[in-house]
Amino acid sequence: MDFGVEFVPESLVDEVVEKVKVADKTNFDYVWITDHYNNRNVYAVLTKIAEETEKINLGPGVTNPYTIEPAQTASAIATISELSNGRAVLGIGPGDKTTLDSLGLEWDKPLTRTREAIEIINRLLSGEKVATENMEKHDLNGAELNFEPEEEIPVFIGAQGPNMLKMAGKNGDGVLINASHPKDFDYAVGQIEKGIQEAGRDKEAVEIVAYTSFSVAEDMESAKEAAVPPVAFIVAGVPDVVLDRHDISSEKAGEIGEALGEGDFGTAFGLVTDEMIDAFALYGTPEECVERIESLKDRGVTQIVAGSPIGPDKKESMKVISDKIMLVF
Repeated sequence: MDFGVEFVPESLVDEVVEKVKVADKTNFDYVWITDHYNNRNVYAVLTKIAEETEKINLGPGVTNPYTIEPAQTASAIATISELSNGRAVLGIGPGDKTTLDSLGLEWDKPLTRTREAIEIINRLLSGEKVATENMEKHDLNGAELNFEPEEEIPVFIGAQGPNMLKMAGKNGDGVLINASHPKDFDYAVGQIEKGIQEAGRDKEAVEIVAYTSFSVAEDMESAKEAAVPPVAFIVAGVPDVVLDRHDISSEKAGEIGEALGEGDFGTAFGLVTDEMIDAFALYGTPEECVERIESLKDRGVTQIVAGSPIGPDKKESMKVISDKIMLVF
């Protein structure tokens, strides 16, 4: 089992880098930096991380093919690979509709656009000159990089819906799944395996990544309390089919979303129930987290990403993960 950690570059770059350096020294395998236009630029942050770490694999978690063209992504991630001595990984997905709306971009055919982007990126990284006459959403006419990464760059696909999960099984080196509960992986892994089978691939060739809302502390209540804000945002944004899977009222989810939209965070967080936290966060004492991770491992998960909040104190929680959780696996 590999372990990763996610950071949102909403704070000063140096502050993000200092946290990643803790992850590097405490033997995390991956760091994923989120890519949104309204935060620090993901590749600028990854550059600084590449220069100041030694072992940890690093990449965007995740970028998208709407705000950045695939050729630009290929060039950027190849540069990060060079700067990090081959530690780069690429996380890519269909993007966030709300964010794209705010930029005036239409979220059209996300599966097709993502699948085509991955093909373009892989071909460019392998040194090909790429023309896209047969593609629907991208139009390249002999694009080519002037350099080629020395190391292969794995592509992890962010996926949630059934068709995107199957596509990821066909085309990805790994699949990043925004979920924390075994029920979600019972469903997701089944869809991924359909894609793997249709492509005639080896199941072992595709990593299954639980991109969790993670919160660990020596005191369970502290861990639980820290998980409330991210869970509120998750509940407000997941489809009704996911809420139904966990017997969570879509009406209650709507009330949380409405409060968040109005900036009334106190009300929103106060509406989060224990059932919501259990469904959408992996939290508790180190021993409780180990038990939850074992359940995900049984369902085929090969990497746990500790996403927001990580714990009441991010640096301390990373040390707890390293000292008391990683060693079990």
